[in-house]
Amino acid sequence: MSIWWSLHLRREAASVPLARRLLIGTMETAGVDPDISYDLSVALSEACANAVEHGGDAARGGTSEAYRVTAYLDGEKCRIEVADSGPGFARALDIRPARAEAEDGRGLWLIRELADHVHIGAKPGRGGTVVSFDKILKWKKDPSLLTA
Repeated sequence: MSIWWSLHLRREAASVPLARRLLIGTMETAGVDPDISYDLSVALSEACANAVEHGGDAARGGTSEAYRVTAYLDGEKCRIEVADSGPGFARALDIRPARAEAEDGRGLWLIRELADHVHIGAKPGRGGTVVSFDKILKWKKDPSLLTA
């Protein structure tokens, strides 16, 4: 089975749960194990929150209005990409766990812990960042799509 979707979302906090719910609904319908769905939905929430907070276009004063989320469920793997128009990263990332008392800085570390493979890089062309991650899927015994 192959399912994919792509969303263009406003850089607003309300967009994060919208993307998360769409991903959870897609995976539930496809019959993905709930634990895998949960891990991917948390990782997606973190990537979206980063795009909302940091994904503005520096050349326009950080006011880029949108970011893109694309999810692919293909065979035994789910790949998710979150792309923004922010300033990107000036240097290589050294992703470490945040200090326990830190209010932020945990997002990329959590994504790396919850996914099987993570790539963070510059968006080709206009600048920005793409956070891409994937996870091998496990399936429920009785998926909704097969019983409909």
